[in-house]
Amino acid sequence: MHDETIAIHGGYEGESTRAVAVPIYQTVAHDFADAAQAAAVFDLQSPGFHYNRINNPTNDVLERRIAMLESGTAALVLASGMAAVSAAILTLAEAGTNVVSLPQLYGATYTYFVHVLPSLGIEVRLAPDDRADSVAGLIDGRTRAVFCESIGNPAGNVVDLEALAAVAHSRGVPLVVDNTVATPLLLKPAEHGADIIVHSLTKFVGGHGTALGGALVDAGRFGWSEHPDRFPAFCQPEPAFHGVVFAEEFADRAFAVRARSVTLRNTGATLAPFNAFLLLQGLETLPARLERHERNARVVAEYLASDERVAWVSFVGFPEHPSFELAQRYLKGHAPSIVTFGVEGGYEAGLTLFDSLKLFKRLVNLGDAKSLVAHPASTTHRQLTREDLALVGIPPEMIRLSVGLEHPDDLCDDLDQALAAATKRARSNR
Repeated sequence: MHDETIAIHGGYEGESTRAVAVPIYQTVAHDFADAAQAAAVFDLQSPGFHYNRINNPTNDVLERRIAMLESGTAALVLASGMAAVSAAILTLAEAGTNVVSLPQLYGATYTYFVHVLPSLGIEVRLAPDDRADSVAGLIDGRTRAVFCESIGNPAGNVVDLEALAAVAHSRGVPLVVDNTVATPLLLKPAEHGADIIVHSLTKFVGGHGTALGGALVDAGRFGWSEHPDRFPAFCQPEPAFHGVVFAEEFADRAFAVRARSVTLRNTGATLAPFNAFLLLQGLETLPARLERHERNARVVAEYLASDERVAWVSFVGFPEHPSFELAQRYLKGHAPSIVTFGVEGGYEAGLTLFDSLKLFKRLVNLGDAKSLVAHPASTTHRQLTREDLALVGIPPEMIRLSVGLEHPDDLCDDLDQALAAATKRARSNR
């Protein structure tokens, strides 16, 4: 099936009631047929629903649908995008090991990598830029993964996934890709060498700002058993499950199974089935919404680029964007609806514009049907120094727009009046 069809029908073949919409299974647990079935489920010998911290029929449909869209073998949904990032790292790494990451990261991911993981004994090594060559020298025998965002948020850089995957694989580690901004409709990282895909489903997939959710997708191709010393948790008997060896028993989905049965089971970042239901509703309209998002974003970006009150505009759909050629290669000629720009007058003028917008909603989400605005340097990345902001690609004056589905003329009118306020403030401060 094509993506547009999978987004509506994937992973669901109906059930006994013949419900067309995926039912919400609002239950804590499921009744076992007998002791033998219970034992088989708990030993991972037989699939089945038992306790909904670990799996749920509503969530299962969402997992199957996401896995299909991402060309993966299995998926796991979690309570939020950051829960997915955390689960990905904790499934792969332990105290005394390290992860190598590109620096262009979502603010909460940056904080988790730089401040939280080191307190658990896991080092995160940030490359100086997003080139594969810059990553290569940071990988050593204690490295457990290379991490990147396919499109940096809010930096807007498009990563050369094939080059990065080649570097990671040549050194025996998986490539983990956060594909939130691109979505599987614009880019499928597994088709370019990624081994694990991360999503904040809260963003474009949900699309309406009503439900938190995250997902992990296992591409099913990484050779865990080829690196037994680096990944003993996958290659040695798991004592919590009567000695199962994940790389042997689940060769094409070892990561997804271990992430569910060990990481999720013991940390409990479970996605509520009602949220899974809402995310499924959003996913059904994602293909149509992305088309409108992109059209509107281009109109807004062109408007800003033509306005002398704007110092600079960054939109990956513009030929002059540093990532334009990579976007053409990886995004099928499309561009995400993220536009960043700087106002003449710098940081203070940017704050004035931020405060003056009326139609754009001031918040730190993205991918919503509503148009959203954020000032990263004072919100999501406010803990960073000027040097750190430069490393992750965020000028202090940067305004990030997530362009929604409204009429683009109304969005440009709102920007016009906010730019007027910002310009007036800048002139009065001279």
